Parts: sequence; structure tokens; C-alpha cells
Amino acid sequence: MIERSNRRWIADLSEPGPARDAALDDLRAEIVRGLGYAMAKYHDVADADIEDFAQEALLKILNGLPSFRGESRFTTWAHKIAVHVAYTELRRRRWRDVGLDETLPPFADDLIPQRAIDPSAETEKLALRQEILDAMRLALAEELTDKQRRAFIAVRIMGMSMEQAARRMNTNRNALYKLLFDARRKLRQSLLARGLSSQDVLTAFAADSEA
Repeated sequence: MIERSNRRWIADLSEPGPARDAALDDLRAEIVRGLGYAMAKYHDVADADIEDFAQEALLKILNGLPSFRGESRFTTWAHKIAVHVAYTELRRRRWRDVGLDETLPPFADDLIPQRAIDPSAETEKLALRQEILDAMRLALAEELTDKQRRAFIAVRIMGMSMEQAARRMNTNRNALYKLLFDARRKLRQSLLARGLSSQDVLTAFAADSEA
């Protein structure tokens, strides 16, 4: 693989031609290698899945080139996108064939992904993230109706499409939208009651580098 600076990556990927083809090949290989490590603990993820994740990540990376600010290495930024793509697809796959009535209890730890907590973040931000996640778990368990909770978990946490979640819940898109609207309002009010503002949430989960 050619050693490229951030500027070289952007230049090579921005214009069609041999340079872009070579850069895409190198980036795909880099992403596949990184995903191989990241997905190693998931025994049901095959090599073909990693290739699929890599292809989808490449599309997102190309579309997101204008947002790359150069504050980290380009490959680090690309790897973050690829891992996000992979985890999102794994969540969708996990719930694709599961009825919502068969899900885990709404307050179970894994319903708010621990990947939201970045161990590389500074201590203060990490503590704020944990506080917000704990408050959201409590609000999900105690303050939302069953339908609001199921809708929020399906769409906002597990990544189901509106259409898929509506089918699972035997409802329509408009009714589902209302459930999500009310769920978000209750969660926001719950966080505010605990002294956590919208700005706190934005600060806690702002990317430490481009994502």
C-alpha cells in the first residue's frame, strides 16, 4: 500500500482515474484488515460480511470526504466510519427476524450500546456520558409507556427502519412517528429533571475527532 498523507488521500479519492482506483483498493484493504480485528469476537461474522461492511463504508467515506477536517489520520477517520457501519448492520441483523414482544427487558444494559462510551475520551466527558446513559436507562424503564419504549428501542437504538418497526408493532408510520415524538419528549424532560441539558448531551457525545 502506498503511504499517503491526509492531503494525498483526499486528492487521490476526489477525482476519477487510476489514482482513485488505486487509493480505493488500498483503503478497502485497510478497512477489511481493521474490521477483521474489530469483528473477531463476533463468531457469526464471516469474511463475506466484512467485505460487505467495507463496501458500504467506502461509499460513506467517499460521500463524507468534504466533512474530513484533517484533525486525525485519514485512515483513523475511515476506520471509525467502517466500524460504525458494521455495528449498525449487526444491530439491524440481530433484530431483523425477532418480534418486538420477544426482546430483552427495556432496561437491560445492552439496549444502550456501550460503544457510545469511547475509552479514549477524556475522563470528564466519559463520566458525563455514563451519567447520561444511566439516566436514559432509568427513563426508558420507568417513564415511557410500553409502546413508546418498544418504538424507541426499535428505531433509535436498534436501527430498524420506520417501515420495519411499524410492521413489527402492527401499526402505521404516522402512529409510530407519534410514539417516537412522545418518547423523545419524555426522555428530554427526564434528562432535564436530572440536571442534564441538551447541550450536555451534545458535549458528551461530540466526536473527539471526525466521525
